[in-house]
Amino acid sequence: MTHVRIGFHASHEQFTPSRLLTLVQEAESAGFDAAMSSDHLAPWGLAQGQSGFSWSWIAAALATTSFPIGMVAAPGQRYHPVIVAQAIATLEEMFPGRYWAALGSGEAINEHVTSDPWPPKSEREVRLRESVDVIRRLLAGERVDHDGVVRVHDARVWSRPAVPPPLRATAVTPETAAWAAEWADGLITVGHDPAGLQKVARAYTDAGGSGPVAVQVHVCLASSIDEGLGVAAEQWRHGTAPGEVMWELEQPEDFDRMSDPGDEETLRSAVLIDTDAASMAERLAEVAASGFQEMFLHHVGLDQSAFLERARDELLPALREAVA
Repeated sequence: MTHVRIGFHASHEQFTPSRLLTLVQEAESAGFDAAMSSDHLAPWGLAQGQSGFSWSWIAAALATTSFPIGMVAAPGQRYHPVIVAQAIATLEEMFPGRYWAALGSGEAINEHVTSDPWPPKSEREVRLRESVDVIRRLLAGERVDHDGVVRVHDARVWSRPAVPPPLRATAVTPETAAWAAEWADGLITVGHDPAGLQKVARAYTDAGGSGPVAVQVHVCLASSIDEGLGVAAEQWRHGTAPGEVMWELEQPEDFDRMSDPGDEETLRSAVLIDTDAASMAERLAEVAASGFQEMFLHHVGLDQSAFLERARDELLPALREAVA
């Protein structure tokens, strides 16, 4: 197996921005190779209770660390793509070679606030594709007019990096991964089922997709399985909500209502729970072997410092040996 970059996921939904900034610094000190975060306006559930502005936070995170940090964002509704292009250009100009953006079609929980209708997936993909084209043209220094689902009038981005950063795609299904292969500079997906993830990774590469293929894995390294299930039930209960509603619900209360924290089987499918770092490392290595060059670990519990200590002392050494 080729080298696998092991990163830390910084969860804005669960921590204040100031605490999360400390955690990403601790993650670098613990030995993680990189980090990532997602741009959210709201948390997934009331027990999480946070959601800072990711664009401000990532600039501070890049300024106070030295490893690469990327971010998932959704241009087209809450953010006009010209604004996204300007933000991307500024980050990459300040921190060349350390920033990447992963662009997706978004979720209603973050985008409904504009009061614009929330479109079906097919229309969201058209909007995302147009947004990506606009962003690339602006990063290349063009003056851009565009009249489609997205409308742009004579825009340009003045402060640009010497080399534009990668624009990756997000995908959770093979169909979306294959669709993204034509335009993306890499892919990021989520989960820990090796067979299902392999289908997503293979769909992207078989369709001609280039760049790194990454996976985010929700994990809970606990002192007991019962403790791990309790942490997952409290902090990641939305993982038990029906998959088809994940992009349609508008409020954390909706996710709480639609989820079942007592559904142990579904919790285990949403969060990789283990008590032994070596065992977790073997399971994560199986995920990596499904076609991934990068893996971002998200410990779903609130005690991140304890996880980072175990990651430094146990999990990361075992995982690097397992994927060597």
